[in-house]
Amino acid sequence: MIRREMGKTGEKVSALGFGCMRLPTRDDQSIDVDEATRMLRFAIDNGVDYVDTAWGYHNGQSEPFVGSALQDGYRDKVNLATKLPSWLIKCREDMDYYLNEQLRRLRTDVIDFYLIHALNRRYWKNLKEHDIFEFMDSALASGRIRHIGFSFHDTLDVFKEIIDSYGWEFCQIQYNFVDTEHQAGLEGLKYAADKGIGVAVMEPLRGGKLATNVRDDILSIWTSSGIDRTPAAWALRWVWNDPDVGVVLSGMSTMDQVRENIETAREASPNSMSSSELAIVDRVREEYKKRIKVSCTGCSYCMPCPSGVAIPTCFDFFNDAYMFDSIEDHKKAYLRSVKKENRASLCVECGRCEELCPQNIPIIEQLKEVSSLFE
Repeated sequence: MIRREMGKTGEKVSALGFGCMRLPTRDDQSIDVDEATRMLRFAIDNGVDYVDTAWGYHNGQSEPFVGSALQDGYRDKVNLATKLPSWLIKCREDMDYYLNEQLRRLRTDVIDFYLIHALNRRYWKNLKEHDIFEFMDSALASGRIRHIGFSFHDTLDVFKEIIDSYGWEFCQIQYNFVDTEHQAGLEGLKYAADKGIGVAVMEPLRGGKLATNVRDDILSIWTSSGIDRTPAAWALRWVWNDPDVGVVLSGMSTMDQVRENIETAREASPNSMSSSELAIVDRVREEYKKRIKVSCTGCSYCMPCPSGVAIPTCFDFFNDAYMFDSIEDHKKAYLRSVKKENRASLCVECGRCEELCPQNIPIIEQLKEVSSLFE
């Protein structure tokens, strides 16, 4: 397993990290503990030394599972990462409560890589009002955590603001060959790396969409390369090709995925893809982007909507439905994930959003299409 540097942490970690948010489950949606333990320990036995979990993964089951699976000497073989649930913080005391409870759940005295979870403008504002900086300093000083970072879901300007606000050692961003300008994106990746901040990458396969049920026209481009490589391997190799990337997290659900990703990670050297290989990835990216229906960048200047419509979120589901040729799946996901009070059909055509949109998107008409397709 190739090991890569994680910025100013001074640590070298395995190129592949095991993300414990998509573990195999039973019919009742509980974790299949036996199979998940077998997968995680197999990965560790084959060189994976970064294990990532969080308070809410698997409805709160993930951390206790990881704590159990890392018994029998496995805890000493890995860097353990988990995250403070930002959205649950109501006071300074909450931060210590969750960290101490996570240590208990994970059956450990120290968390190697501790992240402030899912930061956006709203969560960050709340955390600052409740002394997050003092908490991070005290958690490091007490030895309960070794390295401090954050994971991120918002716009580039918010990312830079957070980066510049504290002496972070690492961060975690969504990054893949389709989402180079989404959220922190490539510019954010470089911004962090230039400051010596280690970068962990999540969603390298865009939640599996770049790896499974891939459209035939996309498959034909991959095949035209003449290289025997799966779509998942192409996507992972592309992320690892960037020398500023540290660990790449994969939420693996089957042993076959674990085996394949480990094999791919063994070739995960920076700058190891040829110009012709990178050109193939560029072609695939363009084919995906051709199907985007709404040129929304997720800047959120249109928000908040007076009627409560989650405009960028609605457009995300709409675009993905066409990009990945999976309208029914995205309809189900939209109805499951977007609350009734935030759906496209609530638009009253006030026009405020269109006045604020820097992309000049005809938002009112596009929301009608989202509503027609999904609702």
